[in-house]
Amino acid sequence: MGDETPEPKSGLKTALVFSMLFAVLGAVVVFGYYATFRRPVTTVILIRHAEKVIDPNNADPDLSPAGQARAQELVRMFGDAGINAIYATQYKRTQQTVKPLADKLGLAVNQVNSKNTADLVARIRAQNSGGTVFIAGHNNSVPEIIAALGGPTFPTIPDTEYDNLYIVTVYRTGKAKVVKLKYGASQ
Repeated sequence: MGDETPEPKSGLKTALVFSMLFAVLGAVVVFGYYATFRRPVTTVILIRHAEKVIDPNNADPDLSPAGQARAQELVRMFGDAGINAIYATQYKRTQQTVKPLADKLGLAVNQVNSKNTADLVARIRAQNSGGTVFIAGHNNSVPEIIAALGGPTFPTIPDTEYDNLYIVTVYRTGKAKVVKLKYGASQ
């Protein structure tokens, strides 16, 4: 009686074992893919520069006393937030807005051209992926930067508003969530 056929139960057990092995192998492959190719989360904190001295004859005015106070508020709010890089445009008002925070953190302020959002976003993606970045821009460039990072479209910030703060969480290229807040003294 050497021609015995296996019992149906053992064939079922073999199929079950192989199915489980394929499921585990599939899970390992999927996990490996996401661990290797998934981009890290990048947090970008954006503000418009603080209040400036109103002088129609000066295209590059300094911060007003109210603006200087608002810049100090940024130190209180973000001095321990884990910021890795700070960017500001070429104008004194943006540079002066972030200087107290940069000094507290011991970071250099990366100067960027106010009219070149694409270069700024490319720089953040290349140099600050997975980090926390702080940017001081302008009433028209802040909404533009948010959109370029993959966030929703926001209108130009009114000339009289200096207390808007946007936290953009960039999950992967083209996908971002935004939280809009107010900070400092109200206008």
